[in-house]
Amino acid sequence: MEIEHIKEKIKGDLGREIFFYKTVGSTNVIAAELAEKGAAEGVVVLADSQEKGKGRLGRFWISPPGVNIYMSIITRPAIDPEDATLLTVMTAVGCTIALRRVTSLNVTIKWPNDLMVSDKKIGGILTEMKTYPAKIIFAIVGIGINVNIDIDVFPDDVRKTATSIKNETGILSSRAEITAEILNEIDRWYRILKGMGKKILLTEWQRLTSTLGREVKVTIGKETFIGLAESLDDKGRLILRLPSGELKRVSTGDLTILR
Repeated sequence: MEIEHIKEKIKGDLGREIFFYKTVGSTNVIAAELAEKGAAEGVVVLADSQEKGKGRLGRFWISPPGVNIYMSIITRPAIDPEDATLLTVMTAVGCTIALRRVTSLNVTIKWPNDLMVSDKKIGGILTEMKTYPAKIIFAIVGIGINVNIDIDVFPDDVRKTATSIKNETGILSSRAEITAEILNEIDRWYRILKGMGKKILLTEWQRLTSTLGREVKVTIGKETFIGLAESLDDKGRLILRLPSGELKRVSTGDLTILR
């Protein structure tokens, strides 16, 4: 990974300082440790591989060396903790626009945090934060993108639902170029969120998503809801229309698209 090449292409505040590691347990863990020690907003932790890559809901993120992007961004947003979902919304928008621009693939967003191509996962986002008592001290936005990985290395169950840029385009891509593009685009949308509010961000998310208008199943703990994914509310929660006609607002959960 060409770190200096990334830094040369950075236009905003995110990514001006990058901590690069050949291998880590998890970039989110390292970023949180740096944030605890006072690292500034915009610091990025980037790794060539992860031994304990973290996905949502405690899942493992497959993170071999030399092929993909694993990074975490330290943010210190002046928003209410109940609006924290908007950080994932913002990151998904930034990643999707950047990936479309660099790869020409029709990348879409699957609520709440997946980046998809042809209904297969090409990337994901994990946002973790520290609050006290009703303020976000810092939030770590973790991003994983399958760039040049050969999908044959995935376990059978993952291979059915995952893809990579290489698998979709047939060519190798520059991880440094994609990383810089993603950081610049997230920086732009972070500025929009802070300066112009939620409406523009949420409108853009709805333009880029492949979730709305489809019948979905959402699992939250031991509860399961099936309904039509209608829209997002102003906090980034999914509005689900249940068969009874009731509207259910969901802030987190495991979503499966049924049709």
